[in-house]
Amino acid sequence: QVQLVESGGGLVQPGGSLRLSCVVSGRTFSSRYMGWFRRAPGKEREYVGAIFWSGDMTNYAASVKGRFTISKDNAKNTGYLQMSSLKPEDTAVYYCAAGNRLENFNNWGQGTQVTVSS
Repeated sequence: QVQLVESGGGLVQPGGSLRLSCVVSGRTFSSRYMGWFRRAPGKEREYVGAIFWSGDMTNYAASVKGRFTISKDNAKNTGYLQMSSLKPEDTAVYYCAAGNRLENFNNWGQGTQVTVSS
């Protein structure tokens, strides 16, 4: 069973940056995509973006495009979400997930809290 564990969350000021990591353990990541999602207080879960694990293709939600960058290190079985120009509305619990289709992610991490506030 593949397990995903996020880390790197915390408190950051507006305009600041933060990098989240998603470490895959248990066995080699074999899904096609690693996705990133977030859930803000009182809101539904929102798709942030995804990366094709066997290549470099990335996909982003319009709300984060140009500010967030998804990358990976296959050798370390780790994915990253680099967040820049953070806004208070980016405050949420961020999750990474594994799936074989962008429409269907079926293996989730526990989430890491990101708070953007002055």
